[in-house]
Amino acid sequence: MILRMKFRLRLAWWPLCMLSFSLQAAEPASAPAPSVNNSNMDGRLFYQLLLGELNVREGSPGAGFSLLLDAARKTRNSVLFQRAVEIALQSRSGEAALQAAQSWKREIPDASEPNRYILQILLAVNRIEDAGQALSVSIDELPESEKREAIASIPRVFARVNDKALAANAVEKALSSSLKNKALQATAWTTIGRMRRDAQQLPAAIDAAQNAHASDPKAQGPLILALSLLPTGSADIKAMLDEAMKGPVAAEIRLGYARGLLALQAPGDALRQLQQLSQQHPDFAPGWLVLGLVQMDNGELGPARLSLMRHVEMTRHSQDPEQQASLTEALMALSQMAQQQGQLDQASQWLDQIPISADPVRLAIRRAELLEQQGRTDEAVVVLSQAQPASPEQVRRKALTLSRWLREHQKALQAHSSLQEILAQSADDHEVLTEQSLVLEKLKRYEEMESVLRKLMQLRPDDPHAYNALGYSLADRGVRLEEARTLILRAVELAPQDPFIQDSLGWLEFRAGKLEEAANILDAAYKARPDAEIAAHLGEVLWTLGRQTDALRVWREGLLLKADNETLTETLARLGVKP
Repeated sequence: MILRMKFRLRLAWWPLCMLSFSLQAAEPASAPAPSVNNSNMDGRLFYQLLLGELNVREGSPGAGFSLLLDAARKTRNSVLFQRAVEIALQSRSGEAALQAAQSWKREIPDASEPNRYILQILLAVNRIEDAGQALSVSIDELPESEKREAIASIPRVFARVNDKALAANAVEKALSSSLKNKALQATAWTTIGRMRRDAQQLPAAIDAAQNAHASDPKAQGPLILALSLLPTGSADIKAMLDEAMKGPVAAEIRLGYARGLLALQAPGDALRQLQQLSQQHPDFAPGWLVLGLVQMDNGELGPARLSLMRHVEMTRHSQDPEQQASLTEALMALSQMAQQQGQLDQASQWLDQIPISADPVRLAIRRAELLEQQGRTDEAVVVLSQAQPASPEQVRRKALTLSRWLREHQKALQAHSSLQEILAQSADDHEVLTEQSLVLEKLKRYEEMESVLRKLMQLRPDDPHAYNALGYSLADRGVRLEEARTLILRAVELAPQDPFIQDSLGWLEFRAGKLEEAANILDAAYKARPDAEIAAHLGEVLWTLGRQTDALRVWREGLLLKADNETLTETLARLGVKP
């Protein structure tokens, strides 16, 4: 064994000798001798390190680790300690790695690097409470200038811990001294809030966000945390953000708040934030895009066109992929508005400016819509069918879009065939199942439709749309009205401000014979969201109440919004009305 080891040592040493010889031989004889930095390493230590590395290479990492760690302790050398830790980690020996890191810290107390290793190793071996103690030591020993950044990075360090609640407790305990430091309070409370949020301890997360903001009202971190908590519906969080938005905030934060308000079905509040954003940050391109889309959604087509054109001018020449995507979004919207106003050539010109990187399926959809408005429906279907998807997601979207198109053009059987291509791969896909239910309803296969909607309710019990769809279908057919009421009221509970769900509720009341109540509900829904289908329902209720003038006005507005809306055109044909 000794002979074999000596032979290996010779093999390891021989290349070093040859390299040294070749370098010396390559230099001209007249060249001055380079200065030499001699190591403090003696021969005994050199051979110990060499032997340790050879053991590692030969498959005996335990022996190599022991030799390297012993050398590190003798020399109090950080590089050797780090190498010992790495050997232990590579051999998946967490306890040995921890032993080396802790020894490193004992021998060189002023070193900060061992703290990082100790923390990561403790997390890897799932000793969360010990990791919290190590975190506390690590932060306390950092220079003041580095503490804020380190505290903000803690949630990423603990991201892989399975027990989120235990991790949150450990982190809050570790930050107890930072919470007493005025300069660190806001960051510490924000980090605690993020940990509590990730642990689904939402009341504690909300309290932490408020504490963070109170510690430093100008800090952006607490506001970003609050934005992530806005979907909880907390009145305290909304009040905190409303107050913060009265002062100067980063453009991205105000835009984030506007998006959050849109998700909470508060478009009016969102619009005010976006208008303020455009005034305070006129060079912030994303703000103009979202402002234009909201204005368009509200039917304010003139202001929407100006906002979107502003965004186009700001992003037209950018090669950034995100900006090209937002440019595509703006051009698509401008094309759609031009189409709504009958400016079909202009609509096509907007589409011609879309970057070549745009989604081919989405572009085909817009071109198909233009062809349809010109009465070229067959050509539109061809354009959609010939779109070349570049990804599985685009294949899925193409099939969904083609199905919607065919369904809306009274070709439900073809729509059903289109969906079959993706149903096998999308058995639990919410969007695909929703489209399937609509196709089945068109085919009057109501039992199958109900089965699909019930599956959707099981998959996403907090999504209001399946409840609304089934409730509306029952009400529209005048069957099982009490069950329809239960379903629609559940949808209202989940999304009380959704005008389309309110439309279903109003239509239910109409079917139940409560005309005045139906008219009030539908009128409020129509004011919240001018839409052709809501106009069809409101107009019929008003017509039935004998308010023909009001009914005709609403129907005319509906036709301006979407002249080919199936519900509206069917209603007018059934009542024999030409507004």
